[in-house]
Amino acid sequence: MSSVSYHISNLLEKMTSTDKDFRFMATNDLMLELQKGSIKLDEDSERKVVTMLLKLLEDKNGEVQNLAVKCVHPSTHSCFHSFFTHILCQLTSPRMAVRKRSILALGHLVPSCSPALFSQLTEHLLTELAKGPPTSVTRTYIQCLATISRHGGHRVGEHLEKLIPMVVKFTTVEDDELREYCFQAFEAFIHRCPKEMSPHVATVTQLCLKFMTFDPNYNYDDEEEEEDDKMDSDDEYSDDDDMSWKVRRSSIKCLEALISTRRDLLLSFYSSICPALLARFKEREENVRADVFGAFSTLLRQTRVGSSHHGIIMTRLDSGVSREEEPAVTMLKKQVPVIVKALHRHLKEKNIKSRQGCFCLLTELAHTVPGALEQHIPALIPGIVFSLTDKSTSSNMRIDALSFFHVLLLSHPPQAFQPHMQVLLPPVVACVEDSFYKITSEALLVMQQLVRVMRPQGQSTTAGGFDPKPFVKEVFAVTLKRLKATDIDQEVKERAISCMGHMVCHLGDHLGAELQGILAIFLERLKNEITRLTAVRTITLIAASPVKINLSSILSEALSVLGSFLRKNQRALKLSTLACLTALVTHHAATIKPAALEPVLSELPSLVDESDMHVSQVSVTLLTCMANACPSSLAKISSSVLPGVFGLVHSPLLQSSALAAVLDFLQALVLSKTSNLSYRQLLKSLTEPFHSAPSSVDSSTIHRQSYHSVARCVAALCSACPKETPGTVKNRGSPESARVLALLCLGEVGRSGSLGGSKEVQGVIVEAFTSTSEEVRTAASCALGSMAVGSLSEYLPFLLKEISSQPRRQYLLLHSLKEVISACPASSLSPHLESIWALLFQNCECPEEGTRNLVAECLGKLTLVNPAQLLPRLKQQLKAGSPVARSTVVTAVKFTIVDQPAPIDSLLKDSIAHNKPSLIRGLLPKVLPHLYRETQIRKDLIREVEMGPFKHTVDDGLDVRKAAFECMYTLLDSCLEGLDVLQFLDHVEEGLKDHYDIRMLTFLMLARLVSLCPAAVLQRLDRLVEPLKATCTSKVKAGSVKQEFEKQEELRRSAMRAVAALLAVPEVERSPSMADFANQIRTNADMASIYQSVQGGEGGGLGPAESMDVN
Repeated sequence: MSSVSYHISNLLEKMTSTDKDFRFMATNDLMLELQKGSIKLDEDSERKVVTMLLKLLEDKNGEVQNLAVKCVHPSTHSCFHSFFTHILCQLTSPRMAVRKRSILALGHLVPSCSPALFSQLTEHLLTELAKGPPTSVTRTYIQCLATISRHGGHRVGEHLEKLIPMVVKFTTVEDDELREYCFQAFEAFIHRCPKEMSPHVATVTQLCLKFMTFDPNYNYDDEEEEEDDKMDSDDEYSDDDDMSWKVRRSSIKCLEALISTRRDLLLSFYSSICPALLARFKEREENVRADVFGAFSTLLRQTRVGSSHHGIIMTRLDSGVSREEEPAVTMLKKQVPVIVKALHRHLKEKNIKSRQGCFCLLTELAHTVPGALEQHIPALIPGIVFSLTDKSTSSNMRIDALSFFHVLLLSHPPQAFQPHMQVLLPPVVACVEDSFYKITSEALLVMQQLVRVMRPQGQSTTAGGFDPKPFVKEVFAVTLKRLKATDIDQEVKERAISCMGHMVCHLGDHLGAELQGILAIFLERLKNEITRLTAVRTITLIAASPVKINLSSILSEALSVLGSFLRKNQRALKLSTLACLTALVTHHAATIKPAALEPVLSELPSLVDESDMHVSQVSVTLLTCMANACPSSLAKISSSVLPGVFGLVHSPLLQSSALAAVLDFLQALVLSKTSNLSYRQLLKSLTEPFHSAPSSVDSSTIHRQSYHSVARCVAALCSACPKETPGTVKNRGSPESARVLALLCLGEVGRSGSLGGSKEVQGVIVEAFTSTSEEVRTAASCALGSMAVGSLSEYLPFLLKEISSQPRRQYLLLHSLKEVISACPASSLSPHLESIWALLFQNCECPEEGTRNLVAECLGKLTLVNPAQLLPRLKQQLKAGSPVARSTVVTAVKFTIVDQPAPIDSLLKDSIAHNKPSLIRGLLPKVLPHLYRETQIRKDLIREVEMGPFKHTVDDGLDVRKAAFECMYTLLDSCLEGLDVLQFLDHVEEGLKDHYDIRMLTFLMLARLVSLCPAAVLQRLDRLVEPLKATCTSKVKAGSVKQEFEKQEELRRSAMRAVAALLAVPEVERSPSMADFANQIRTNADMASIYQSVQGGEGGGLGPAESMDVN
């Protein structure tokens, strides 16, 4: 030992030398010795080494500084063992404070210690516990286990098989604090190692259910007696030495951890944990009762995550389509009466914490199952009123009660509240007048919904036997007071405007002479920059009111102000203003003078532009309303707005709803008659670019999408003016672009059935099929399909005959048939089903792959017409015919999968993870092993190809592996709850070392996993870091081609995105390997620049551009 001390002293002396070379060499020698682990430092030497290294970190010489940094890591590991030894000795200290601080110190050291040292620590605790130490020391060791589990994370997992039986054993010891620490340890294990805890979930659940009722010193009376005498019994009972409440609380928190981490066991939780939690709503200790409410709220949240309800507004009335209800939601609905019965008496308790817990739980319930509390509203109202009126109630309590009441009003039908209006209104009115702005603000939201309850939209004054008249005056007075006030909080101002707006909208006919004064205030608020957005939305609401409010007193000035808003940069204000103007023009056109709309029309040209399609769409919708309601106001638009509209039509970006808005506008414009724009003039403006373009530059000047947009516009004009006739397509002197457009126009006009079965038109189409131009032939194919949709009986036989007799045109004709099958209703296609089916199967072995794919698409879409009959026939074909025919049938199955619910869904169970995840979730246990098998590299599919003097390796299994990883990514988004994430990560880890394409996919998957389930990723972190580090630090061989450098750079950037996602997780740098890698990134200029660019520069974050396209 003396020789070691002498050697260390000699090195430390040289480190203080004035010669930088001496300092460098001595530091280097020390680092080598520490890395080899050949020396064991005593306490005095450790202290001296650490002190000297800290000093050298500030050395004037950069090289010495760098070496000192490298020395810190091995020296820390060298000292760690002694740190642990000293701290472990303190765990048996007679002083409680020392033991607690020792546990805390161990917790902070654990994240940085080596796996071997962590294992030693765990084994030491197990050994000591096995000796059966005194109860006080056992408590310390169990507490220590919980702490190192919380800080050490997944590393505890490999020791759980030994730990769990030990901790379970100690729950039988008659010591309340020890039991509390045991459940805290279980909670830490569940949070940090959910997968490894799987075999022990049942055991832990049973223990929690047993001890959550552990109250040996108290006898719970039956419910009636408790309801009458609870407050007295609480006052009489007192036992300062009773610690059993700690056992109950820790067991309930453990159950909450289970619920929050194991959503896959949700149904079993409803059978086992849910009734037990409901029974504990009677808990006498308020802190424990709050935890019971918290655990049940977590159960509700987990139910909501998986259910189809993502909002609190009821959707069951929106459409006739009924969605399949989640089994967990069904089970919850059955428990609602029990929940309300257990909670409603707590709502009238003096204890504020209990009431807040009740309201939080009920709010969560209303969110999870909208409408479920409708039958129980009479039982809940006394509790709400009590919390709003009780003088001892705190501000937060009132806000919680109002917040719940607001959710209740939103998620239940108005008729449920109307009988109770006399009781409900006074406390809400009192809250609106409260001096605390947060209470006022929340109360105004509730008042707004109560106004809707008094008279729901579209209901007459006394419909349903409810008359709102007795309540109008009180509500109006209190809201008006807040509306007029200017010295109040911004939120209160906005909600007062909105509340009064709802009152005018629903009850305007009850306001009499007061109405004009209110409208004047709204006009003032419209001119105020702070309140203008809320005022715009409120005027929109009032303008569309079924009560038909007279706005003539403010209309002219409001239109002028609204026109000025259209030039503001605030996009939300622009959109709201356009919606407001549309409502005003639609419902109040009779009182609007054409001159009043000029300030609006002057601003519209700049808004109709392809740079913002949504603003353009809303602007065109406003123009349509003007054309319908105030046609005289559009006399001058040919030189202002119209060029912008035509620019939109010719834009490649115009699609779907924006195109529909333009079609409506053109039809309204040509029918308005007052405009100086006739059918001919509009048609000329639409088609002029196609006639003037020389054929040599057709494709470069006019985008393909604009042909289809213009064709639909021409068809819209023709349907509005059926007496007019479209131009001919026979003129061979016309430019190619004009012929293509004319054919598409014929198709769109024929889609409505207006062309009938004209032989002349058929001749034009057949002639176009012989054109030398591919664009013309394709346009003819589209036209024939569209016309057949409009006149099925005339064109379908012709089309089928052509497919059979013209093999050279078969590809184009099949495109026409595909359009017919896609667009025609099933009832129209049914008579022709067999003839189409037979024709398609005649061509399913066509040598051209493109034609076969079209046949497959037609077969898939045709199967949707009558799935019960045709899907079995499609499956039968898989057993017969050539491999090519079977391949066509397999492809056809893909096209039977559509985004929307369809009758075929019940018959489909294959290859549908992306579009119909609900159909495949139940099959995941069978499918996943096969999928994971396909992610493995198969050596039998790798071959060498000689290319002259070189040998090239070809991996025939790469495409299948890539498809398997793409499927895994899809499952990640659609079926996450059905996956074992740690098993999933094992295959992601393998993918990180695979081919370039696979690695790009797995980097994306890893970043996605970090956001979806960070805890699981942290458990695998040490294994994931190495492949990430290898990619980020790799370099291309000198002399490689430019493409290799570009591929490698993109690979490094993709890996760095995954690293950036990992580093965003708060606890990630507790991993020594990740901390080292993060430090390496910071100190390496090249990696640091890549990290900075993916963080905040171009391509920063994992936005839509970086998400995987798996369509």
